[in-house]
Amino acid sequence: MQRIVQGYFSEAKWLNEGYIPTFEEYISLAAETSAVELITSFAFLGMDDIATKEDFDWISTNSKIINAARLIGRLMGDIGSHKFEQKRGHNPSAVECYMKRHGVTNAWTDVNEEMLKPTAISMSLLERVLNYSRVAQILYKDGYDAFTEAYKLKDQVLLLLKDPLPLQE
Repeated sequence: MQRIVQGYFSEAKWLNEGYIPTFEEYISLAAETSAVELITSFAFLGMDDIATKEDFDWISTNSKIINAARLIGRLMGDIGSHKFEQKRGHNPSAVECYMKRHGVTNAWTDVNEEMLKPTAISMSLLERVLNYSRVAQILYKDGYDAFTEAYKLKDQVLLLLKDPLPLQE
């Protein structure tokens, strides 16, 4: 939480100074403010029969899958909210930083690779990181920001309620 708040402070400083960071500067800071570690930790809390202290420690190790989830979440958010954020005078997003300098890897490839290789972390825990990436994909697909404007998810939520998926036991 402390790193997220420090990151928000840096973003506010960039905004007040009118500074457009390099893509590398932006992505480095965006990794901190994506909150994937915080959200994943909360998801782990409900899994006390699986998640161990070592698993919680692992979240902070900058593993490839965590870094990829950060990138997916941040980039999908930036793409989805780009128009809205710029209208209200927000920080430069990855879109502006990328326009300033190119060089993005395929984060989904990294996620898939990490999900397919053996690891000391339980697959159930890795799936929480994967699910974070999936949610970011849904929230920010097609150029909209359903995180900020949640009503845009109405049709997807209604589909789940109208035709619920059966729960596996």
